[in-house]
Amino acid sequence: MSSSAKDAPSRWKDKSPPDRAWKGRPGRSRTAVAAEQDRAAGGRHRRVVSLGDGRFARASVELKVLPNTRRIRAYLRWSDRQKSPAKYLGQVEHDSRAANLAEAWRRAWAKGLLMEEPPPDSSWASSRAVRAVMQANRSKNTKPEMRIRSLLHKEGLRYRVAKQPLPGLRRSADIVFPKARVAVFVDGCYWHGCPEHHRAATINAEFWNEKIAKNRARDEETSRVLNEAGWTVIRVWEHEDPRQVAAHVSAVVRGSSS
Repeated sequence: MSSSAKDAPSRWKDKSPPDRAWKGRPGRSRTAVAAEQDRAAGGRHRRVVSLGDGRFARASVELKVLPNTRRIRAYLRWSDRQKSPAKYLGQVEHDSRAANLAEAWRRAWAKGLLMEEPPPDSSWASSRAVRAVMQANRSKNTKPEMRIRSLLHKEGLRYRVAKQPLPGLRRSADIVFPKARVAVFVDGCYWHGCPEHHRAATINAEFWNEKIAKNRARDEETSRVLNEAGWTVIRVWEHEDPRQVAAHVSAVVRGSSS
């Protein structure tokens, strides 16, 4: 039985599928096309086909309506030594191209045609997905931190950013008020083990659990050393309301300065 005969009857019985369900916008740049495929696949690292011998290729999904049919067919395509292999993924019937692309990528994974791109040899991450999470969790100038700083600035407060409160202590606070001796740390939920949002790693769990535990111990030691030196330490999680955080910090700083 042919692959087309195995497909369910098309929902478009009396007319061809609308262009929006399968055609891409004309004149798009290669960057835009790649970004569309990345979104549908769930990330660039999830578009990889193994070619054997340690070689990999970046795949794409193609949607086609064949002549004299009313079916949208999805194919997985990639390049290998000047050849363009393709695997038929089946018929898709969503109303939008984005949904049909996403459905095709899910089928490609279900058929075992894909793999996650391995991270560079120099990376600590166990996968490209983990590496993406690590890169997304920046150590400074995060959005919550910048929002808090903006609100504090509007309050008329002036501060230093990413500064070591104590000379000789190689620990930097995110927001520092030297005169008031107040150090603010905006801790990221991932790296500092937020009890509400942190999710323990399932791959290489022992390594990552130990690393997070060391970060938390370092946080406690930093707070203790600063407190003993006469500093007020304010630690907040990145998920906390910036307005409430700014109001609390403002009250502490003004109280310390009075």
